[in-house]
Amino acid sequence: MATQRYDIVIFGASGFTGQFVVEEVARIADEERGLTWAIAGRTMSKMQKVLEQASKKTGKELDSTPVLIADTTSETSMVEMCKQAKVILNCVGPYRFHGEMMVKAAIEGGASHLDISGEPQYLESMQLKYHNKAKESGVYIIGACGFDSIPAEMGVVYVNRQFNGEVNSVESYLEIMSGPEGVAGNTGTLESAIHGIAHAGELKSLRKSLFPESLPRFKHQLTKRGAVFKSEVIGKYCLPFLGSDKSVVYRSQRYKHDVLKQRPIQFVPYLVKDGLISVVGNILFGLLFLIMSSFSLGQSLLMKYPSFFTAGFFKKGGPTKSQIENCSFKMTFVAKGWSKKLEEPLSDPEEKPDTILTAKVAGPELGYITTPICMVQSALVVLKEADKLPKDGGVYPPGAAFLNTSLIERLHKHNVTFTEVKE
Repeated sequence: MATQRYDIVIFGASGFTGQFVVEEVARIADEERGLTWAIAGRTMSKMQKVLEQASKKTGKELDSTPVLIADTTSETSMVEMCKQAKVILNCVGPYRFHGEMMVKAAIEGGASHLDISGEPQYLESMQLKYHNKAKESGVYIIGACGFDSIPAEMGVVYVNRQFNGEVNSVESYLEIMSGPEGVAGNTGTLESAIHGIAHAGELKSLRKSLFPESLPRFKHQLTKRGAVFKSEVIGKYCLPFLGSDKSVVYRSQRYKHDVLKQRPIQFVPYLVKDGLISVVGNILFGLLFLIMSSFSLGQSLLMKYPSFFTAGFFKKGGPTKSQIENCSFKMTFVAKGWSKKLEEPLSDPEEKPDTILTAKVAGPELGYITTPICMVQSALVVLKEADKLPKDGGVYPPGAAFLNTSLIERLHKHNVTFTEVKE
C-alpha cells in the first residue's frame, strides 16, 4: 500500500453505528502504536461534531483527526477516499442500497473493505460478483464483521480449535440479557431487516449461481428440532435464530470444503427465550413482521411507527445509554464429533459421533458495543496479519478470512470472551 494511505478510514462516521465505531478506534489507537486513521462522510460539520462527541466520551484528543468528504451519490469521491485508505470500515446501510458502490470503489481504489451487514442477499451477491475482481486488486472484502456474524463465525472456529478430534456439527444458543428498560435497536437495522424479508425470494437463484454444486450429504446429520423446544443444554425454551449467522457460517464451511478440502461443519443457531409467554410473543411479532414486510404499505408503516409495531424493540434514535450499558449476550456452542481426527479429511465414518465439547462466547451490548469491537479488531487483523489471510485477496465471510489469525485472542482481550466449558 502507498505510504500516504491511512490505516483505517471510517465511512459513515456520523451514522448511528458509525459514531460508536469512531469511539472504539479512538480508544484502541494508543495501544496500536503508529495506527493512522481518518473519518469520512458527506458533511464536514457533522464529521466535526462526531469527533467532538467521541472526544468527550473517550477522553481522547481528536481535534487533529483527518476528515475526508465522500458521498455515495458521487462515485469519484468514493474512489478518491479509498485511494487514501488501507482498510475502509463501511458503516453506511442498508447495504442493499449503499454497499455495492462502496465495494466497487474499494476495489478500484486498492483498499480492503469491511462492513457490519447482516443482509444475506447483499453479502452473497458481493461474493458472486466481486471475488475475482478483489483478488486481481489484491484487496479483501469481508462482510458481516459485527455482531452479525463474528461471534457465530469465530465461535465455530474456536470449538474446532479446542476439539481433540473431528467436529461433525455445532449448535449455538444465543441469550440476550437486558436491564429493566429492555433491549432496543436503531431503525437502520429495522430497515435492513424489512428489505431482507421482502426480497428473500432472490436468495434461491443467487445461491445456485454462487454454489452450483451442493455440499456432500454426510451420514450423521443434525437432528431436526421443533419450531419450539426446551434445550437440554440451556434448560430454557429455544427457537430457530432467523438472523444471518447460519448463511454466513455456511459460506465459510463451503470455503473449508471447496478450497481447503476439509470436512465442513454442520451449523444451526437458536435463540433462547426465558419462558413460554416470551416464546409466544416472539412468534406473534415474527408473523406480524413477516406479513407487513411483504407489501409496500406495511413496510411504510413499520418505518413510520417502528416503536409501535415492534413493541419498542426498534425506535427512532436507537437505544438509550442505560439500555446499552445494561445489555449483554452469551452464546453457547455445542460441538459434536469424533475423538480422533479422520485419516481422510472428507471421509464419512459409519460410527456415530462420540465426543461433545461445549464453549461460550460472551460480550457486552450487541449492536453498539460488541459490533464496533468486532469490526475494529477485524480491521487490525487485516492490517497486521496479511500472511495469515487467504492468499491474494478476494471476497470472504469472516470465518474463512480469519480462520488462521489471532482474531479470537484479540477479541478475548477486548471483552468479547471465548471460553471452553469444562465438565
